[in-house]
Amino acid sequence: MKKVLSIALLSTMVLTGVLASGNTTAQAAVTNGNKATVEKGDTYKSIAEANGISISALEQANGREVGGFDLIFPGETVTLPGATNTATTNNTNTTQQQNTASQTQQNTASQTQQDTQQQNTASQTQQSTAQTDTASQAQQNVTNSTANTQATSSTTGTSQGTFKISFYDPAVLGSNMGYSGVAANLSVFPKGTQLKITLSDGTVLYRTVNDTGTFANSNSQQLDVAMPSSQIPSYGVTTASVEVLS
Repeated sequence: MKKVLSIALLSTMVLTGVLASGNTTAQAAVTNGNKATVEKGDTYKSIAEANGISISALEQANGREVGGFDLIFPGETVTLPGATNTATTNNTNTTQQQNTASQTQQNTASQTQQDTQQQNTASQTQQSTAQTDTASQAQQNVTNSTANTQATSSTTGTSQGTFKISFYDPAVLGSNMGYSGVAANLSVFPKGTQLKITLSDGTVLYRTVNDTGTFANSNSQQLDVAMPSSQIPSYGVTTASVEVLS
């Protein structure tokens, strides 16, 4: 008799639990992101629906038999599988954002390096151009001087005797008259007179009188020959025989 009563009592408790599961009125409170605390009237079905997950997923997350009888009690904690997935997704997104930021920094550093290299190249090009222009101007000056210094034995003129010869660089004095001229006493050699000047070492210079200098003006037997500083003889002053070319 006692055995029958015990079975009846157990059946009554089970039936009460089933009826309570069918009349869900409360919703489980979610805590700590992936946990739900069971409230009175909660079932696996109500918890799953409230959190947008399937009953089978909820059962698997809590070690229950899928499709089995899920008996739960108020105060019990239930694990929610969806919260773990969300955290994983957030971690993945965070990692991707960090990778993107790192790649952006690398691209920026690479672009900065390229810009610096281009600026250095442009600066070197400008310096090279300036050096080329300077060398070209110097070469032109030397060429002009050389053209007027060629020794040509076939060119002769009227001898004017021996003169004292000094040298000067017009560019150093701020003049743009070039190196084809010679300063002389204009009463002896008027402007435009073409002279053949043979130095004591045999060098022949061809110059046109285009100016008068302090020394030449006060000394009728002196000529100041225009010449680049780099070509002026170390002795500075010498003598030369002078001819006037027709």
